[in-house]
Amino acid sequence: KQTAEIKKHVGYMTQRFSLWEDLTIRQNLDFIARMYGMANRTQAVDDSLNKLGLYERRNQLAGALSGGWKQRLALAACMLHDPQLLLLDEPTAGVDPKARRDFWDEIHQLADSGISVLVSTHYMDEAERCQKLAYISNGLLLAQGTTAEVVAAQKLSAYEVSGANLSQLAKTLRGLPGVDQVTPFGNTLHVVGKDAQKLFETITPLQETAVHRWTPIEAGLEDVFINLMQQAPDNYAAKSP
Repeated sequence: KQTAEIKKHVGYMTQRFSLWEDLTIRQNLDFIARMYGMANRTQAVDDSLNKLGLYERRNQLAGALSGGWKQRLALAACMLHDPQLLLLDEPTAGVDPKARRDFWDEIHQLADSGISVLVSTHYMDEAERCQKLAYISNGLLLAQGTTAEVVAAQKLSAYEVSGANLSQLAKTLRGLPGVDQVTPFGNTLHVVGKDAQKLFETITPLQETAVHRWTPIEAGLEDVFINLMQQAPDNYAAKSP
């Protein structure tokens, strides 16, 4: 029953750019400030333009901006009213690596200033930038904690394999006892399993050949993500009558 009051303290950035492309950067921000009923909106808009490096582009149409600059404009619009909580829905989808890095620098600065930031993402390297993680599938919370806590809780055993004919090795490994994941990583394979003993017994004969080099490694967030998704129920699976 406090929807209006809540909105005053929350900023929300949609996954898809949702501001007005036929308005300039300044016009977009001024309109948002008017929607919030901000008495000092001119000063607030100027401060936001300067803070996020948009001032020189203030008269540029939003529709003419690159993905990275649109992202920066959307963040500026979220921050106009100085929210305490910032909700970001896959904020870096479709932007280049430099724009992603710049965006995350901004997010960490906001967090350092005391703002709570909640981010949804499918990029595991971005998830690692967060202080705490939560894996959610079909409305169920599957895991939560720091990166180290989430990885450790899954107790995955992992190996990195290098050598020749890795594609053929991957076909051989899939479906063997103890092997839950076989994933190409550049010029190597990552072989992951939940049962360390079964996995070890399966790969031991393969390790005795000189064709491939097997190196024990720590499982990563991507390995954990795939493992959790394999365990998650499918809400759309056909149900028996």
